[in-house]
Amino acid sequence: MSDSGPQPKQRRWRRLKPGQEPPQFVVISWDGGGESSLKLNSHFQRVARECGASMTIFLTGIYFVPESKRTIYHPPGREPGESDLGFYPERFVRDTIEQTGKAWWGGHEIGTHFNGHFCGPKGVSTWTPEQWKDEISQAHTFVASWKTTTGFTDLPALPFDYRKELVGGRTPCLEGTDNLRKAAADLGWRYDSSGARYATWPHKVEGLWDLSMQSVPYPGSRSGIVAMDYNFLYQQSAGKVNGDPGQRTQWLRQTVDSLMAGFRQARDGNRAPFVIGNHFEHWNGGIYMKAVEEVMRNLSGEPDTHMVSFRQLCDWLDAQDPEVLGRLQRLGSAPQKGWARYLA
Repeated sequence: MSDSGPQPKQRRWRRLKPGQEPPQFVVISWDGGGESSLKLNSHFQRVARECGASMTIFLTGIYFVPESKRTIYHPPGREPGESDLGFYPERFVRDTIEQTGKAWWGGHEIGTHFNGHFCGPKGVSTWTPEQWKDEISQAHTFVASWKTTTGFTDLPALPFDYRKELVGGRTPCLEGTDNLRKAAADLGWRYDSSGARYATWPHKVEGLWDLSMQSVPYPGSRSGIVAMDYNFLYQQSAGKVNGDPGQRTQWLRQTVDSLMAGFRQARDGNRAPFVIGNHFEHWNGGIYMKAVEEVMRNLSGEPDTHMVSFRQLCDWLDAQDPEVLGRLQRLGSAPQKGWARYLA
């Protein structure tokens, strides 16, 4: 790692003026952040450049660790080298390191999705705050010591200090949130995105901004579904990653329509930040990647709409008058009209 100074392509925010509408923020976030043979990390960096977007990449730390070195990972409560994700071969580790550096130079945030991705009854939901701190410390180490771990000598140093860069994350399967937030607060993090809720303005929990994902309208669902590719997969093909090819065109349209409906619901209602979560994957023939790209291109033409990273959103929230922000937080999730009376 190296210290390259302030990150490029960051925004400077101003406080809202009396009666002024807040911008409509959208956060595009990626769990894992690896660069495999699909080349989706680099692809979406190109899409983001074309759309004027910043994104958050929640990096899985062991994606910097080759399969041959897996035992340097000591997951809390498990044997060295265990992981429910598996480890990358060297060529994908190399590509992930390279694209992580390029993403930072491109203005994107590098958060964390932690390491071993342990879900279920014996997974991260059982971890104590101290175990979460151990997991985070190992993520720091994997990113900081990749030259030693991999032996690669032909890649430049990462342009950031990850211990300073890392200010937020998302837990595996959105589990273990309470103790993670206690640990993260002790470590000075700014936010957590390990939850799901209706679209309301963020509050702080354990001193962190709760930047959870939201539910979006979905055909046949009263309460909607969480705006993440896995949730669409679960609804459309019962969690099977290779569902009926004959249905994929319809599923793609459903996904785009639902995400755009979630955006419009926020834009025309309380204008709460809209969060989309994804993975770099090829489920159901890549339709969820196509959906996110279409949504990003649609949103790039929307007035007063900003696709930002979570850290940039925290910067805006922290810059606001607490009284004005409190009024936004009290709007609730129902559509609201007449902004002047709330923000004056």
